[in-house]
Amino acid sequence: MASSTSAQSPSRKRIFLNAFDMFTVGHLSFGQWRNPKDKSATKRRDLSYWTNLAKLLEEGDINALFLADTFGQYDVYKGSAEPGIRTGAQFPMGDPAIPISAMATVTKNLGFAITTSTSYEAPYTIAKRFSTLDHLTGGRFGWNVVTSWKQSASNALGLKYVDHDERYNIADEFMRVLYKLWESSWADDALVEDRENELYANFDRIRWIHHQGRNFSLDAPHILDPSPQRTPFLFQAGTSPAGIMFGATHAEGIFVSGLSPQMLAPRVKTIRDKAADVGRDPKSVKVFAIMTPIIGRTTGEADAKYKTALKYASTEGGLAFFSANSGIDLSKYDLDTEIKAEDSNVDSKVHSLVNSLSYHCSDVPRWTPRNIGKVISIGGNGPVSVGSPEEVADILEKWIDVADLDGFNIGYVVTPGSFEDVVHLLVPELRKRGRYAPVGESGTMRERIYGEGQSKLRNDHIGSSYKHAAYDPKGE
Repeated sequence: MASSTSAQSPSRKRIFLNAFDMFTVGHLSFGQWRNPKDKSATKRRDLSYWTNLAKLLEEGDINALFLADTFGQYDVYKGSAEPGIRTGAQFPMGDPAIPISAMATVTKNLGFAITTSTSYEAPYTIAKRFSTLDHLTGGRFGWNVVTSWKQSASNALGLKYVDHDERYNIADEFMRVLYKLWESSWADDALVEDRENELYANFDRIRWIHHQGRNFSLDAPHILDPSPQRTPFLFQAGTSPAGIMFGATHAEGIFVSGLSPQMLAPRVKTIRDKAADVGRDPKSVKVFAIMTPIIGRTTGEADAKYKTALKYASTEGGLAFFSANSGIDLSKYDLDTEIKAEDSNVDSKVHSLVNSLSYHCSDVPRWTPRNIGKVISIGGNGPVSVGSPEEVADILEKWIDVADLDGFNIGYVVTPGSFEDVVHLLVPELRKRGRYAPVGESGTMRERIYGEGQSKLRNDHIGSSYKHAAYDPKGE
């Protein structure tokens, strides 16, 4: 049950914060693993990194720890994977699902969300794994649904590369199979656990899912009884036209990235308009922007931390990351040549990132390899805010108001130091302004977003049409 011990001002929009991490040494601030204060290399070797981080984030009433993930390697820059591997640009990479159970044991309120691709696994196995995680976390689990875009990942898995828009068509069917398993297979009263009559589960209240679609075939019930949320809280991170349509239909939280709130505002409006078009409350779709704050107790202290970050920043790691994400080998261009969206002529790319190359404004530097390498090396394709708690809070409030956001995925420069600054410096300031979660807020991940009692999908979400009592398999 959601609970709190302090009130929030009803007149000010709440700001949700997710901690943004990855099971790798170089998530979005490349080269910082060289800083003696950074502990990201211990992620792969010591489970206590994750349990200590979880306890820290719970102390700050952070909404969720969001763990990104990827397959393959970045091999577009200089036509080789060598720069990315050498600089530690999201390589090597561990499995984000593994540490969640351990983190759940040391926390009561913190949510957990991981990225998993609809292109690489079967719906049946995803349904089992994610129901398990939702059970073991007490309903504090979310899934970032991605379709994946890297040619190197397809090569690694021995799969044929599928074009961008078709991947979203496949993902739409994938989700509908999952809704059948999660929402429709088990009736609410199917799990009996009657010891005296040896009746653990009522066979007649468990529906076999017979799905014969264009991309997936399934003939089985869900192998696990319904978890606290049934369907985990659903995130998505695509802002191409196909991605926006998918997100407006399926996502409850959408991640966006851009270097200014003015860049993001029209994207957010399009997302909300599309959600309304499919019959959803547009405000029920929560939009989170990437932000990497560098916070000091004073402006001077923050500036000093930024200078240290610049000392360790890997421009080459940033160029490797951007080149792979955009499909443009920046090593082929003069450092001061402006890069344009039309320079990307392959499908294996992040389409929304490429579209950003068409954005020109005084708040965004010219898209040249020199500027891209500097900007992307700290914070990736999101902005870096530097300042005191008051100054950074001002920036977050501006972004919320200008772009109509609901919150942020907070990246780190060094870990756990950057997260410590968020918890100990930024959170108190946001709470003082009436913009933050109540102290000790609890509940399922969905309840913390939508309110006490809303642990299941909202009625205006497409997944609700698959609920056991409402769904008629013969109607397909």
